[in-house]
Amino acid sequence: MSIRAGSNERHARTNSTLSRRNFLAATGLAVGAAALSSSWTTAAAAPRRALSDGDRVPALVIGSGYGGAVAALRLTQAGIDTHMVEMGKSWTTPGSDGKVFCPMLSPDGRSFWLRDRTVQPVSHFSGGSVDKNISRYVGVLDAEDFGGIKVYQGRGVGGGSLVNGGMAVTPKRNYFEEILPGVDSNEMYSTYFPRANAALGVNNIDPAWFESTEYYKFARTGRKTAERSGYTTTFVPNVYDFNYMKQEAAGQVTKSALVSEVIYGNNAGKKSLDKTYLAAASATGKLTISALHVVTSVAPAATGGGYQVVMNQINEQGNTVGTKTVTADKVFFAAGSIGTSKLLVAMKAQGQLANLPGAVGQEWGHNGNVMVGRANHMWDATGAKQSAIPVMGIDNWADTSAPVFAEIAPFPAGTELWVSLYLAIAKNPQRAQFQFNSATGKVGLNWQRSQNQPSIDMAKKLFDKINKKEGTIYRTDLFGPVQTWGDQLTYHPLGGCVLGKATDGYGRLPEYPGLYVMDGSLVPGNVGVNPFVTITALAERNIENIIANDMN
Repeated sequence: MSIRAGSNERHARTNSTLSRRNFLAATGLAVGAAALSSSWTTAAAAPRRALSDGDRVPALVIGSGYGGAVAALRLTQAGIDTHMVEMGKSWTTPGSDGKVFCPMLSPDGRSFWLRDRTVQPVSHFSGGSVDKNISRYVGVLDAEDFGGIKVYQGRGVGGGSLVNGGMAVTPKRNYFEEILPGVDSNEMYSTYFPRANAALGVNNIDPAWFESTEYYKFARTGRKTAERSGYTTTFVPNVYDFNYMKQEAAGQVTKSALVSEVIYGNNAGKKSLDKTYLAAASATGKLTISALHVVTSVAPAATGGGYQVVMNQINEQGNTVGTKTVTADKVFFAAGSIGTSKLLVAMKAQGQLANLPGAVGQEWGHNGNVMVGRANHMWDATGAKQSAIPVMGIDNWADTSAPVFAEIAPFPAGTELWVSLYLAIAKNPQRAQFQFNSATGKVGLNWQRSQNQPSIDMAKKLFDKINKKEGTIYRTDLFGPVQTWGDQLTYHPLGGCVLGKATDGYGRLPEYPGLYVMDGSLVPGNVGVNPFVTITALAERNIENIIANDMN
């Protein structure tokens, strides 16, 4: 079945029959939970032809991360032919080692996006770099450098869900209400957060197994030292299948999390978007995904309404092999906080979307991210065998002098290191703006390294107390030569097109009917926890309103 509009009348008939009641029935929580959490086929399992130059489509989704995946599923369930473009590849074909994704401890070209050498978050150890030379390829993890900060992003069908640690955290309600006061929190916490968690396949580790398995000794040590200093720890849900992990430990299935697979993708066990939302959307028969396509321009179509979208098709070495221009009735920007913000800022500056609000490109933040390592005593071992999936955090958010949620992170090096590693999320108020450079034609981000200092100060207060109690010290050899804090990077880019400021209350872009923002750029810089559940739930809320009101 072609996605060419062919007959706009057919498209109009489809939309005219859509009611709010029918939409809600199609997207109910029970349906989401049953259809998605049990789905383990990939989104690419139902291929349809790629976009061709000159096509017209009812709905085009730019990006296949959390917001885009939600939009794709709910649009297709509503009977709307939907096309998705993704700059990364579809990760379905095994390499020469028989694995789709490469090992974390021996990375190859599959690891990083168009680089000749890895730039790992923990880049040094005992005085030397642990980065390795690799072949240049469209790998699954991008480390985009903006000078003041390096932003890690997923590249591939499934976006960031391919490379994150899977920590599925619903934010504290009072802080959610503080950062997004225009969103009905009653609806979010009664309907959309539960819907997102069900659809994502969120589950919890068996506490008894956690206490007994050697693979979480690192987390138990992190808990013990935190609690001895008076801090509260909490278990955190995840999208990694913990029943599968138990089978890994028992030697019954192929190991993934238990052989260090995480930042370069998991070959098994993890319910990334290509196995949940996108698989369910593909199963409708109404979704087409064009991988290795990079959108360069969006502007109102000269005739016939809708928007003209220009994109480059690239090969696996990142070279442009073709350019396509398509027209879409509706365009959903879901390229992530970085991708969406850069594209919209460029379109405004270059005149294609000149009437976008001034708030576009504003209020970007790094979710307060800062990493740190502590050197434990010999009697506080962390384990040679560690699961790559974190399940516990230190919750100090209520401390107004140092509001921090600190993930007790694994350090799965395959040998005992006596190192406790943490990813802290601090309530850092610093924000930055995306800016178009007319001389280079590129969009930059004016975040300065000094803006990380509030995160460092808050994290330092927390971990200084633990070190003092334990008689331990910081590791200064993990993030660079003699560097205590991993403050030059973020896993959690947020903001740039903030909900209710750059958009209306549901992600619509003012002055441009049919343009929508669906991703983490809607969240103003900091959400206090790992953000993907929030992004997913907001997308569920927004797309429900958009389909009910705009698709007629």
